[in-house]
Amino acid sequence: MRTAAHVANTFSLGMASSSSRLLFFLACSVFALLAGAEVHHHEFIVQETPVKRLCNTHKVITVNGQLPGPTLEVREGDTVVINVVNHAQYNVTIHWHGIRQFRTGWADGPEFVTQCPIKPGGSYRYRFTIEGQEGTLWWHAHSSWLRATVYGALIIRPRENKTYPFEKPATEVPLLLGEWWDADPIQVIREAQRTGAAPNISDAFTINGQPGDLYNCSKQETTAVPVKPGETALLRFINAALNQELFVSIAQHRMTVVGVDASYTKPYTTSVLMIAPGQTTDVLVTMDQAPTRYYIAARAYDTVQNAAFDNTTTTAVIEYDCGCATDFGPSIPPAFPALPAFNDTKTATAFAAGIKSPHEVKVPGPVDENLFFTVGLGLFNCEPGQQCGGPNNTRFTASMNNISFVFPQTTSLLHAHYYGIPGVFTTDFPAYPPVQFDYTAQNVPRALWQPVPATKLYKLKFGSVVQIVLQDTSIVSPENHPIHIHGYDFYILAEGFGNFDAKKDAEKFNYVDPPQRNTVAVPVNGWAVIRFVADNPGVWLMHCHLDVHITWGLAMAFLVEDGYGKLETLEAPPVDLPMC
Repeated sequence: MRTAAHVANTFSLGMASSSSRLLFFLACSVFALLAGAEVHHHEFIVQETPVKRLCNTHKVITVNGQLPGPTLEVREGDTVVINVVNHAQYNVTIHWHGIRQFRTGWADGPEFVTQCPIKPGGSYRYRFTIEGQEGTLWWHAHSSWLRATVYGALIIRPRENKTYPFEKPATEVPLLLGEWWDADPIQVIREAQRTGAAPNISDAFTINGQPGDLYNCSKQETTAVPVKPGETALLRFINAALNQELFVSIAQHRMTVVGVDASYTKPYTTSVLMIAPGQTTDVLVTMDQAPTRYYIAARAYDTVQNAAFDNTTTTAVIEYDCGCATDFGPSIPPAFPALPAFNDTKTATAFAAGIKSPHEVKVPGPVDENLFFTVGLGLFNCEPGQQCGGPNNTRFTASMNNISFVFPQTTSLLHAHYYGIPGVFTTDFPAYPPVQFDYTAQNVPRALWQPVPATKLYKLKFGSVVQIVLQDTSIVSPENHPIHIHGYDFYILAEGFGNFDAKKDAEKFNYVDPPQRNTVAVPVNGWAVIRFVADNPGVWLMHCHLDVHITWGLAMAFLVEDGYGKLETLEAPPVDLPMC
């Protein structure tokens, strides 16, 4: 990578004097100021930190000793430089979830996809510019299950002299929904990988790192949100839980959704949210109730049949500051909201249907790549002589189009692509399921339960219009799958239940105001159709954001070729890119 001095010298055709270099530096600074953009520098120290929750102290991995980690606050157009230093005992990478990363795929972060991990004692400087995005995103570890405790908010505000497309709120509060194990989460998943069984479920959900009033040894640390009567707050919800979609509600208060995944929406008023792991939801809440205390509560939306799940409820408290003499104090219990049943798919569906783009959009077309991907679980046979923890002595697995994704271990996919290293991956990921069947039938033939392990990518030409039908299957169990694509936003044209029917269901496509997201919750026993333009060169992971599923192989990756000229070409790798 060229240094700033090299750039200056090249630009000035050999300016040698210090005064000339100073003038050049000042000119660059003035240009940045005129553009209204800033460069933000941060240092993330990944370290082991003792954290007490649920009466017990565990040494967990954090950034800068914080749980959740630091909130990054920027404006659209800004550049972010984060030096990540690994003082922990595990390999680590950081993913900037939802950032488009135009031409900067080396900064995207998924382990063995765009980089090799940062080894203990190592460091890596992530650098990227935020273009055309405003709202709430987040960052998290993308190595093993480290994101259980390594995550934080990334808030993108409009540029200077620009405003929100809604009245400016009196206060803004990021609320990160998390998941807590009363154990080391890395050991939890390692044990599951050893036996082939499903990993142990979590022991609590959290809001801003705290379980809340309904758990043991937690009441004193419950997250509080102070507000004033009559004001409107912008609450930025982020589902950072590892493996669980969540319903969220606030006692006696309505929420107006104004943004999802850093894309604005038509205002949509509701009493309950359903947020899948990876998704964000911005809501305006007017504090128009009696000045006392009200719970924000979140509990599981779970669609798996005959499987254990964390059935606890996390809470935070909205506390009105009325400025009056009456002290309602902690002695008065907060009002509690009504939450849907854990399996209330009707409510989850209604919430998803209410999310629309704020204005009519130009949906890209015509379609160049018409793809159909099944997403679901599976089972591998146990090795002879081995005892496995899955059903009938099997190992759990997962796949897309019957390919269970295998991550490389000796180099990253992007590195192999950029340098033409053979033998790391192939580009023959199937555009359609190799075998077509009744995807949502109650009894799928057992011959279809065992996928093929492989590292297969799907190649896309720069600028091609891509449409993907994401179809859930009932193999092992149907389930709602939050599917996330790195490096891209997409329009959700339609969702439905049963098997997708190209003729009948195409009539349901929303070509007027479809929502734009980076993570779609594919309905249980159903399907979703998404569309985007492949305008960002590189290798981009697509995967289920339930971490247990990506561990099992529910992933694939797109290889987007370079276009024409510098602005359509992947940048060269940084000089400090970690090596395997």
